[in-house]
Amino acid sequence: MIRPALTALAVSLSCSAAAAPVLGPGYGEGMVLQRGEPIILQGRSEPGATVTAIMGETRTTARTDSEGTFRLSLPARPASTAPAQLIVSDDTGETRYQNILIGDVILCSGQSNMELSVNRALDTYNQLNRAADDGIRLLKIPQKTAAVPQDAFGEPVSWVAASKDSVAEFSAACFYMGKQLRERRPEVPVGLIHSNWGGSAARAWLTPEGVQTLEGADTTALLQAYAEDPLEATRAFVPRWKEWWRAQDGGREPWRDTSTLDWSPIPQFSFWNEWEGTGLDTDPVANVWLRQTLTLTPEQAAAGGELSIGAIDDLDLTFVNGEPVGYTFGWGVERNYRVPADLLRAGENEILIAANNAWDSGGFYAGADRLFFTSASGGAPVPLGADWEYAKSDVDGTPPRAPWDANAGAGVMHNAMVAPLGPMRLAAVAWYQGESDVGQADYDRKLDALFDGWRSQFGEQAKMLVVQLANFGQRETVPVESGWAQLRQEQLDAVMADENADLVTAIDIGEPTDIHPANKNVLGVRLAEAFAGETMPKPQYALREGGNIVVGFSDLEGDLVAYGGPVPLGVELCGEAAESCRFVLPALEGERLVIAPQDGMTPIRVRYAWADAPVVNLYDGGGRPIPGFELAIEQ
Repeated sequence: MIRPALTALAVSLSCSAAAAPVLGPGYGEGMVLQRGEPIILQGRSEPGATVTAIMGETRTTARTDSEGTFRLSLPARPASTAPAQLIVSDDTGETRYQNILIGDVILCSGQSNMELSVNRALDTYNQLNRAADDGIRLLKIPQKTAAVPQDAFGEPVSWVAASKDSVAEFSAACFYMGKQLRERRPEVPVGLIHSNWGGSAARAWLTPEGVQTLEGADTTALLQAYAEDPLEATRAFVPRWKEWWRAQDGGREPWRDTSTLDWSPIPQFSFWNEWEGTGLDTDPVANVWLRQTLTLTPEQAAAGGELSIGAIDDLDLTFVNGEPVGYTFGWGVERNYRVPADLLRAGENEILIAANNAWDSGGFYAGADRLFFTSASGGAPVPLGADWEYAKSDVDGTPPRAPWDANAGAGVMHNAMVAPLGPMRLAAVAWYQGESDVGQADYDRKLDALFDGWRSQFGEQAKMLVVQLANFGQRETVPVESGWAQLRQEQLDAVMADENADLVTAIDIGEPTDIHPANKNVLGVRLAEAFAGETMPKPQYALREGGNIVVGFSDLEGDLVAYGGPVPLGVELCGEAAESCRFVLPALEGERLVIAPQDGMTPIRVRYAWADAPVVNLYDGGGRPIPGFELAIEQ
């Protein structure tokens, strides 16, 4: 019996008694399989079945485990633009995957600058009209989070050829990289996987092993608990939140006695930015308590049920009669919390929400119709209404965030948006993320854990391409400390510590007033160059030589060049203290910077482009920018 290739949805379901074997959701008709590496296939069939995979003249077999999962390996194949067929079968039938190409497969991941689509980048009209290429295949992963690794995506996915329509909403940096690779080697197809989430933190993309390494067993245990029972996980986490709140609020515990707060009716059911005259309209970054009464019959209370409070921007801890029932971070995430009967009573029940907004709009994200209680006893939901009360807190700052939160939860995006890809081999991962991690320590350690996790899943051959953050923010006229520059340095450190990674700087193609620069076209070219082994320039050493400070570089193409003037801008010498840094005017001598002695100064560090939005003009002879960096001066 011949069956067409099934979607990811089929994989997420338990295989029925007569179902033919299917591969995991990252595989499908029209896919690209990695050239030069064993073709690793994973899927599901009946437990104990013998599954056979046939591709051309090669075949292999394996038995499924007790859960029906199988893994097969076919021999490596060279690049080919000729469509191939893959047949996966067992005693119940077979599934055929048509129109398969063999080439380079690249995962593009990160936050909004990797997510930014072609229709938002430069030269959109011309690029879309030239986008069609059957040798570029695209796979776009839906945004979803999960506390533990999943074997299916949030929605069905499928591979599609590059076209004007399919490319429009696809990652611009990723597509332009693929397009450049195709122009360089038209005989090699390219498969591009878009798995991105704007505003996401690096920790959200960690594998469970990475989470364990960086954050320990307690975090891992909380995530597992949340996957099994969100209420019990909330109860386990909330003591951290309460400890933080008591420390910030002079020991007060409003959840025990809400009468200690100064309540007022909300002016309207909306974001609190629209509550004129409350102070929240002018300063919405705040912690605010929200209160409502829920009236239940004895039957409704005795049965327990589910509390729906719509979406709260950004974070909520929700109590019922003083007991926590749910904790969520995520500005567009609908909250639905299980409420057991022992927390409810016949008559009036108090619903209390501790809401926090860290940026922009805060409070109620959806209409009042999204807020209600559904009793397990049946019957119509009990609406919570729009007549809530609020009490603005004097407590500043953001409370501790649970490891399952939507944008910065530990591994939650990997679990739902990368793990389901399974063990397919990749040529590379292109990573553009870091804006959300500015100001946090140890970004280099996070990258190291990410690298390990990706290679554990996709193979040791996977090359890691890291985009160094673009210039964004305040222009400076004097040396300053910069969280953006520090993170750029940690990106550089992580890449230089890895034998199969490269840094692709965007430090010269950003826009100081726009965190989402549109010039992904040039960035795509640079990513393609790095993928092809044309290693980007990097600082190598700083040492004293004849009274001067000399800075050397690796991987230059020709001599150093200062565009627009005789000297490079943004070079600093520094002592130990931050305030000791001063701008200097180095000379260009071939592949080196030479800095003359400075009166009254014994420097120990040299920095370049050390600002959020530096003005840079230092390139190599091939027009490739020098990345921002700091080097200790060798004595």
